Amino acid sequence: MVAATPQFAAFVSQLALFLPTASGWICARDPRLRIVATGVFALVTVNFTHLFTLLLALLCAVIALINSGGWRRWRQLLALESVMLLLLLTLPLTTPGTALFTIGEFSASHAGLSLALTLLLKANAVVLMLLALVGSLEPMQFGHALARLGVSEKLVHLLLLTIRQIHLLYQEFIRLRQAMRARAFVPRSDRHTWHSYGWLMGMLLVRSLTRSQRLAAAMRLRGFHGRLYLIDVWIWHWQRTDTAAALGFALFLSSLMAMDWQL
Repeated sequence: MVAATPQFAAFVSQLALFLPTASGWICARDPRLRIVATGVFALVTVNFTHLFTLLLALLCAVIALINSGGWRRWRQLLALESVMLLLLLTLPLTTPGTALFTIGEFSASHAGLSLALTLLLKANAVVLMLLALVGSLEPMQFGHALARLGVSEKLVHLLLLTIRQIHLLYQEFIRLRQAMRARAFVPRSDRHTWHSYGWLMGMLLVRSLTRSQRLAAAMRLRGFHGRLYLIDVWIWHWQRTDTAAALGFALFLSSLMAMDWQL
């Protein structure tokens, strides 16, 4: 058997970025469909006014999240839920309306509680659907799907390069922090610590600029002329199941809109 060359190994590692990393019926759908479905779901959900239709939308988002395997990223919802908890505590006390109960000099209104619950359901439904449909996409998949949807190639370039640079900047930051610890640096609340952190941020910016210049030179050396080449043509194919999923999702959202209008 012929040993794999380094070029072939690099090609396989790049190809892995375009293949789905999670299992499930949703993850097998075309990334373009998942991005468009997320946007349409968000636009429709934020216009719902009845709590029952919002509960159904939230239930749909939860089912989609479980199917895509995104429920393992539940920690990403902690920041959202903290903001929602703040709204639940403040909106009933600051919105005028019929009082439900009184706490000292403050009275909680029915309109404020209804508004807080509405915002809670809308935000959670949209974010859960975003994690289910788009959160399971790899950055390369997401960028190429946006290009396939007609997004400006310059914006897609910026997205993909930014994702790569964030990872490289983090690695550079780790190396600088290790160098500081090797020189017995111990952070304290004094002028020397803040002076050292200032130099750390400055060196991080300088090295990031130098690395970006080397990256641009390497891209030009490989024939880059400012155009994004979509190498996913033979990986993604629109299937009949994608069409069925799109029609079913559209029918479901139409039913929710009709139900919310009737209620």
